[in-house]
Amino acid sequence: MINLTLKQLKYFEALARQNHFGRAAEACAISQPALSMQIKELEDQLGTDLFERGARHVRLTAFGEELVVRVREILRSVDELGDLARASRERLVGRLRIGVIPTIAPYLLPILIGNLNRHNAGLDIQVRETVTPRLIGELAEGRLDTAIVALPVSEPAFTEVRLFEEKFVLVRPGEDADKPVPDREGLKELKLLLLEEGHCFRDQALAFCNLDSSLARELLEGSSLSTLVQMVGAGIGVTLIPEMAIAVETRSAPVSIARFTEPQPSRTIGMVWRKTSPLAGQLMQISDVVRQSAEMLARRRVPVPVR
Repeated sequence: MINLTLKQLKYFEALARQNHFGRAAEACAISQPALSMQIKELEDQLGTDLFERGARHVRLTAFGEELVVRVREILRSVDELGDLARASRERLVGRLRIGVIPTIAPYLLPILIGNLNRHNAGLDIQVRETVTPRLIGELAEGRLDTAIVALPVSEPAFTEVRLFEEKFVLVRPGEDADKPVPDREGLKELKLLLLEEGHCFRDQALAFCNLDSSLARELLEGSSLSTLVQMVGAGIGVTLIPEMAIAVETRSAPVSIARFTEPQPSRTIGMVWRKTSPLAGQLMQISDVVRQSAEMLARRRVPVPVR
């Protein structure tokens, strides 16, 4: 009988994800030699190599590719055993691994974390901020409990809970404050600044402007909303940002904000989690706290007029 340990499976999954012994060891909070030894013992027990070792990185062998799928299912099932125990309690306690997209995290999290701590004493909140495709992948693999994203994600294995709608506003150089607000056709004539590929907000902005994604390569890109707004302040172009970002991103840039006429561009924000999660009931309670936090943030906004 092969005597595999849960520790070995966790180290194997980490190395498969990182493709680098040093980074995998750091993620597992152990030394690199210790990780290497555990992986070698696992390969010896299975009687085959799991990785091709290169000078700077490693990659899974064909058998390793098959094994990592099974291992992730095992690790997710083990995690759900602990979730079953937590699910028996009225409110969520212990670890909450929550993913948030970058166009929400800096603005909503300060209020949300405080509210979650007040509503759920003893909650260990672990936040992961990255783009939607990565969050969806990590959620499916069981490395996250839930994620706050723009809906829909259209994943059959996930529960989607709608939380709130949010409008987009136009950010222009300060000297353009008194100019008429362009419609979506007028935006095509301007130098539009977008987030780089991978951000769902980029796709939403393109959809509003009715621009083909292939043409978007000719537009200027930034890695964050903050970068885009600063570029606008420097006179490079115009951009769109969500309402929740206005206060933070425009306080130090010489820009003007304007609202579009109807129909205004907007997005639907919601929470998603695995349909199989034992924490579904508690996550539904968490979604109420997220919704309340968004409402608190909305009440603090300075009204933006339609010009």
